[in-house]
Amino acid sequence: MGSTVLSLRMDGELLDRLRQHAARRGMSVQDYVVRTLIRDDFDERFKTAVEETEKFYGADDRVNRSARPSAPQG
Repeated sequence: MGSTVLSLRMDGELLDRLRQHAARRGMSVQDYVVRTLIRDDFDERFKTAVEETEKFYGADDRVNRSARPSAPQG
């Protein structure tokens, strides 16, 4: 997988906050921003996958399974 350059124009205060967040983690600002974007992208893809799974199985089935009484303990 290749890389591409992305140039961003941002507020100086935002850049200062990004530098602080990155420094706390021992990272460069570039690495911090890229990891943050990767995490956000993963979260969105995971949410979509969960929604698609619920559509496939039906959200009502999930509710019904959690509402079933447990087997009697003897």
